Amino acid sequence: MGKNFLYTYILNLDLAKGQRFVKIFYMTLKKSLIVLCLLVAIFVSLGLGFRLGQTSILSSGSNSEQSSLERLSSVLGSIFGEGNLIFGEEEFQPIVGAPEGVDFSLFWEAWHVLEENFVEPEKIDYQKMIYGAISGMIGSLEDPHTVFMTPEDLKIFQEDVAGEFQGVGMEIGIRDDQLTVIAPLEGTPAEKAGLRAGDKIIKIDDKETRELPLDIAVKYIRGPKGTEVTLTIFREGWSEPKEFIIIRDVIEVPSLKRELLEGNIAYIKLYHFTQTARSDFNTAALEILNSPAEKIILDLRNNGGGFLEVARDIAGWFLKKGEVVTTEDTGSEEEKVYIAEGPSRLLPYPTVVLINEGSASASEILAGALRDNRGIKLIGQDSFGKGSIQELHELTKGGVKITIARWLTPEGELIADRGLEPDIKVEMTEEDYEQEKDPQLDKAIEVTKEMR
Repeated sequence: MGKNFLYTYILNLDLAKGQRFVKIFYMTLKKSLIVLCLLVAIFVSLGLGFRLGQTSILSSGSNSEQSSLERLSSVLGSIFGEGNLIFGEEEFQPIVGAPEGVDFSLFWEAWHVLEENFVEPEKIDYQKMIYGAISGMIGSLEDPHTVFMTPEDLKIFQEDVAGEFQGVGMEIGIRDDQLTVIAPLEGTPAEKAGLRAGDKIIKIDDKETRELPLDIAVKYIRGPKGTEVTLTIFREGWSEPKEFIIIRDVIEVPSLKRELLEGNIAYIKLYHFTQTARSDFNTAALEILNSPAEKIILDLRNNGGGFLEVARDIAGWFLKKGEVVTTEDTGSEEEKVYIAEGPSRLLPYPTVVLINEGSASASEILAGALRDNRGIKLIGQDSFGKGSIQELHELTKGGVKITIARWLTPEGELIADRGLEPDIKVEMTEEDYEQEKDPQLDKAIEVTKEMR
């Protein structure tokens, strides 16, 4: 009896201890969970604020109907690393950290004021607002060559580089705060309509161009084959602007053409430094080496530029290996020097170079390199003066083309906004264009004949 009582007492005591232990464990766990929930809540709050300051809310065709719950869910999905939370067809990408010392509260304050007060809420497109904000940020740098490209703009740019697109066929740029024709491409609707390098584009259809971003202007001028675009043009010497109605077409940008002049002068017309220009020039150079040609005229007029690497490789045919082609000035103490890599096989050939106001970027680099290293004469008119380097950074949507440096000629001359001045200046008159005369080429032939 005593033993049973003892066993029962011990058992009850153990059960009481066990219940007490369970109760203590439960209370401890409960407190821990409360602390954990508080920590999670703080983390979510911080993450939510950070995310709202860094990403756009979902965009769709009916943004005004998107619920606050959906927007919150999309943000939380990004915070917790899902990165693929989808409403409709939108998919989020990983975010990038906010820059230190930058307060985005004013931006979001303006954003929410628009959301709550704009008279036509159905017109609010969150994606367009983000694109517009990025474009405005980049526009504040006041560099016409640094631009944000939407996915559609990026596709257009990549088509340009590839050398085939639909439009009117001309290079355009910003000069003296005015949209300007850098160069019409040979055989294109722009050239056939009579547009010339240096023409000021005042209007595209009914849209004024004075403060129009370059990428938007390109988009307005581009269009499907067979459609019309009306350009209002002002040319130096005119008393008033004139309208040009141009029918768009498929534009295939040629890289070069070659012919033999006067029996012994190789004439090479380089249209653009495209991806195919390197191999096309190599072929042309080999043909010159196996021809009666003894001298060379290199025509870079209306060549709006292209790939630097292509210009450097072409320069290598005319320069000694190791000679400077151009120097990249990044604004810091360090400068990157691009040198000729050969094969130098056209080095013995007396050469002249033709330039005009349509010669820009890579064509100015090539002309400057030949002038500074070999004393090759430049004939024609002042070049355009686009001596800057743009680097394309593709983003999750679209891309940013950024000016990262400026070009210097081998002798240290800055090309940007100045251009190259020809050694022999020859102007083209209205009469020359109308009668299809080319006094610049005539002068180049004359000078080349006298060279030994």
